[in-house]
Amino acid sequence: MSDKQNKFYVTTPIYYVNARPHIGHAYTTIAADVIARRQRALLGEDNVWFLTGTDEHGQKVQRSAQAAGITPQQFTDEVSAQFRALWQRMGITNNDYIRTTEPRHVQGVQKLFGELYSRGHIYLDTYTGQYSVGEEMFVDGPPGTIGPDGKPTETVTEENFYFRLSAFQSQLIDLIESGDFCIEPESRRNEVLSFLRGPVNQIGKDEGVWLPNSGKTAEEIEFTRVDEPAYTPGGNPYIPGVLKDLSISRSSFDWGIPVPEPAASTSQKKHVIYVWLDALANYMTAIGYGSDNPEDKAKLEKFWPADIHLVGKEIIRFHCVYWPAFLLAAGLPLPRKVQAHGWLLFEESKMSKSRGNIVRTETILDAFGNLVYASLFPDSTHAEQDLFGSDVLRYFLLREIPFGQDGSFSFDALVQRYNSDLANGYGNLVSRTLTMIEKNLDATHPGLTSPATDALAEAANKIAGSAVVLIDSTADDFAALRFTRVLTNIAAFITGVDGFFSFGTPWKLAKSDEPAAKEDLCAILSTTAEAIRVITALLYPILPYSTAKVWAQLGLGDIEVAARNGELNNLQWGGLKPGTKLGSLGPIFPRAPKELIQTMTDSEQTPTPPVLSKFVDEKTTHTKPAPADSTHPGAAPRTSELPHENPGAQVGASSAPVPELAKPPAPHTEAPASGIFAAAESTPQIAIDDFVKIDLRVAKVLVAERIPKADKLLRLEVDLGYEKRQILSGIAQWYTPEDLIGRRIIIVANLAPRKMRGFESHGMLLAASHGEDGKPILATFAEGDEIELGSRLK
Repeated sequence: MSDKQNKFYVTTPIYYVNARPHIGHAYTTIAADVIARRQRALLGEDNVWFLTGTDEHGQKVQRSAQAAGITPQQFTDEVSAQFRALWQRMGITNNDYIRTTEPRHVQGVQKLFGELYSRGHIYLDTYTGQYSVGEEMFVDGPPGTIGPDGKPTETVTEENFYFRLSAFQSQLIDLIESGDFCIEPESRRNEVLSFLRGPVNQIGKDEGVWLPNSGKTAEEIEFTRVDEPAYTPGGNPYIPGVLKDLSISRSSFDWGIPVPEPAASTSQKKHVIYVWLDALANYMTAIGYGSDNPEDKAKLEKFWPADIHLVGKEIIRFHCVYWPAFLLAAGLPLPRKVQAHGWLLFEESKMSKSRGNIVRTETILDAFGNLVYASLFPDSTHAEQDLFGSDVLRYFLLREIPFGQDGSFSFDALVQRYNSDLANGYGNLVSRTLTMIEKNLDATHPGLTSPATDALAEAANKIAGSAVVLIDSTADDFAALRFTRVLTNIAAFITGVDGFFSFGTPWKLAKSDEPAAKEDLCAILSTTAEAIRVITALLYPILPYSTAKVWAQLGLGDIEVAARNGELNNLQWGGLKPGTKLGSLGPIFPRAPKELIQTMTDSEQTPTPPVLSKFVDEKTTHTKPAPADSTHPGAAPRTSELPHENPGAQVGASSAPVPELAKPPAPHTEAPASGIFAAAESTPQIAIDDFVKIDLRVAKVLVAERIPKADKLLRLEVDLGYEKRQILSGIAQWYTPEDLIGRRIIIVANLAPRKMRGFESHGMLLAASHGEDGKPILATFAEGDEIELGSRLK
């Protein structure tokens, strides 16, 4: 198998065909596509393999097919086709699409089962226990136990083939602890280790640790107290016996891959292979495992082990305990990394078929493609409209949700983010820059030139320096899958370039006949055009369709060809050649109307309203109006947008600095502190839909300092784990900077930025109001609490 680093193999989980795809599936697939596009630009197309597909066996599928009145094969054919068609609509560039009903997969799974059996890792036994049909697994507990899917389990007595999973407990712990088997993010790694170790911290305490014996029924099980832990060869403590052997076959249904000979002849019934052993093997069967074809063998040799498995956090145990144990038992290399991502939350719940809160990807493609893009380009094809809508969704999901954490989705936020970042930001910068080059420079790039004006020359140099920093940081952030940071830094750079453009006032310079004005005009337009080239190259993996249009308008041809030729790799400032003619110009991102929010909402099934608790008083609470003075402790937070005195200023500890532009000082006025502590008695009731819009996150105060001539304000720099930002808070009369540094606090993370005293404040602290003077008591955590930065409060 391959130990070379000049190849890259990325996989999504194969999606279970019990329901049609939704944006939760799209989220994982988009992330994998971004990774694959980025890696192809680095390594070349022939050295990257991107796999997705569908998981089509199991009792749940068999029952769903029976309910639909069709065969399981017909059922899986129909649903799998929906997944494949959606990925094609979205322009997903997977190299292969594996179905677990394909002969190549069946052959590979039977080979893996046979290999494990021949090595003595599989044995036949019987078991009576509680079986979760929804999750395809046995669970501990008496009859009637509620399974992981929230539904009652079924009592099942079966003859099963078992895999000796318990034999790999200490080896798995050491592999994970050493980093040889990488699991990210750290919270998921700790979750897996906790499962493997058992409750070692409870040993010796009053309640102690009690382990069941190997009885096969609830009546046979007895418990033994554990008095001390064992230690792995690597010196890591654990409780032996916590990891139980795993049933890897079923005889109560037949929709699955048959257990092969010689194992099949040892059983009294016909068995099918457990759906998770079946499903997990797809990562190898798709690239040739089990095949005798020389080309398949060469592909397996080249691409295995996988470089990264992308999975949802709910299936982390299967990928980080069962899968590596199967591979170790078969003598095969482990994947280099398993990366778990969080859930997409809609009304604070994970999107799922059972909850009825699914958001379909097609709704977004249709809305932005047909109603936004086609309104400006009525002659565009359906494929072009779909790819545009796909770009919008790609940008939103990766911009809004730190990869690895849960994130909220709403149509409102989608439209707002699109308009602010793409229509008003990136698209507007492209339009105003290239239009002026077309009108004033004969649609020809002049090449980078130096401005005649000193202040403008200094600002242009800062743009160039910021671009170099951005190129380097983006490479690091892409490698670490910090997509949100990539897009946050690019958005900050776009703001800086736009500020540079406005500062230079090229529309005024174009009217002047002075030689210095002409020099400055060329310098401004060449600098912004080069910045757009860098931005577009960096955004390509995330916005492949839209960046292709910008690249063509820059006169640089086909961005896909540029990616294949390595032109997007090792970016350098100054790559836009003088004399390059612009392509045909036109808008890139039409502005989305607010009505689009309701259109998309109406397209989805209206969720069932929650049932009120009997303890909730349904009468409306009448409250007195909030004080009009925004500095009063009981005042509501101010949400009106203030004028930006200095839109090009660097914010706090931003990793993508943007130029500080010289401007005349504004007249001094005292900026009232934001009202962060609204009194309970003056707060009107809100609906749950309003509450879930508030994004509360854990942050750590890195810097705290007073602001000159502002007695009420403190300037804070806080770390959210996935980014650092600046917040101004009117708490200076109650807290000193020294009181705050190092404390973990709670902030409102999705509050729109606002300007105070020339500083941008991006967020708000959470605090309680105490006493007559409204003294704020910050919501914080005890010193021993090691809650992860960026964690969301729910």
